[in-house]
Amino acid sequence: MKVTRLSLTYLVMCSVGVFLLALMATLGCSHSDEQPRQIARPVKVARIVGQGNSVMSFAGDVRARYETILSFRVAGKVLSRHVDVGDRVRKGQVLAQLDQNDYRLAMQDLHAQLASAIANRDFLRDDVARYRELLVQKVTSPPEFDRHQTAYTTARERAAALEAQLGQAVNQLAYTELSADRDGVVTALEVERGQVVSAGQAVVKLAQLDEKEIHFDVPEHRLPWLKLRQAVNITLWADHERRLKGQIREIASAADPASRTYRVKAALLEDREAAQLGMTATVWIPSNTSSRMTVPLSAVFTPQNKPGQPHVWLVDEQTSTVRSVPVEVGELLNGEHIAVTGLASGQLLVSAGVQRLAEGQAVRWTDTIVSAMNGGRQP
Repeated sequence: MKVTRLSLTYLVMCSVGVFLLALMATLGCSHSDEQPRQIARPVKVARIVGQGNSVMSFAGDVRARYETILSFRVAGKVLSRHVDVGDRVRKGQVLAQLDQNDYRLAMQDLHAQLASAIANRDFLRDDVARYRELLVQKVTSPPEFDRHQTAYTTARERAAALEAQLGQAVNQLAYTELSADRDGVVTALEVERGQVVSAGQAVVKLAQLDEKEIHFDVPEHRLPWLKLRQAVNITLWADHERRLKGQIREIASAADPASRTYRVKAALLEDREAAQLGMTATVWIPSNTSSRMTVPLSAVFTPQNKPGQPHVWLVDEQTSTVRSVPVEVGELLNGEHIAVTGLASGQLLVSAGVQRLAEGQAVRWTDTIVSAMNGGRQP
């Protein structure tokens, strides 16, 4: 009887120990399973939006295709200036004038020298005619006739040289007036009245108004998307709702050494009168690229165990958990977004706080979701 009671007590103690061990194991497993999910981390999320065939925009300014720097062809003191910046001029209109006194005196001097040379030439011509008759009559010797013939030839050529110098002096006198070589508008003035200028020094900058174009700079990673004679749209800051037709006319073959950008010129094909010189304009160019996704730059991270493979955290909206997905990154679109492949439009991803998450981590976010393409808010 005593043995039976000891056995029963032993069995009860063993059963209790087994029950406690099972209970502890169950509690331990439940605690470890719930550990990652018991705290939902606050994160910032963004909705992935496909960019598709996007349109690039570049800011530029309106300029004349032909802009000429006019200058005097002779040196002198500026006596008068007849135009100001912004004045419209006609072909042949006098823009500025130099002091003509020195050039007029030089022309008068050459006039006098030429008159003397012509008189001497005519006298020697008649003298040669007389000596020719004397030579026929054998009254004079051939060497004497040759001497008079040579004197006449010298006088004739001197008169011709002075005549050419006089023509040059007349031209120089005319060059003291600076005239417009075409219709246009004055865009710059480099001299003032009383200033002494040299030949070829810039005086007036004249822009032709019948052809206008937009000058803008393009970074090197966007250059492959541009082609000559490519159709573009142009908007003016003064009237941004109206789009004008344009065409790419010129693409620089070398980058600017300071900005490392390429200068591109787009010809304005319509409504040139509305586009005043110097106006701010925007050139819209379709990128002609395949569909791609853009995500915030802060959403991309690199796991420590995979240093060469960028990832993003996608959010399961049903369970409010995250999972990492590898992506391939492309070009940096602006200071905050980057192009990626490997995602689908409409997915929700974590855009901030990616370094503190783990696989299957529970997260929470506000009701406001940001678009990953343009940063605009969606309800």
